[in-house]
Amino acid sequence: MPIVSKFLGIIITMYWNEHNPPHFHAKYGEYKIIVHINSGVVEGKFPKRALRHVLEWYELHKDELLADWELCEKREMPEPISPLE
Repeated sequence: MPIVSKFLGIIITMYWNEHNPPHFHAKYGEYKIIVHINSGVVEGKFPKRALRHVLEWYELHKDELLADWELCEKREMPEPISPLE
């Protein structure tokens, strides 16, 4: 479970050899969500404020997330993505 980014107590991960569509996982305390990179669809539950942070970060880094998805599909380590500031 490679960690792609960490910010404000939120951990963003991607897994090797995952199923399509391209997505990433976010964890905040006991909360977990999956965000589909192409559509922005969110599966799971997150506190509203933390979800806003994840979606803001996602909008800023879509291209990097897709590039990391491709690396994970090849079982290569994804590149770190800068945190939300």
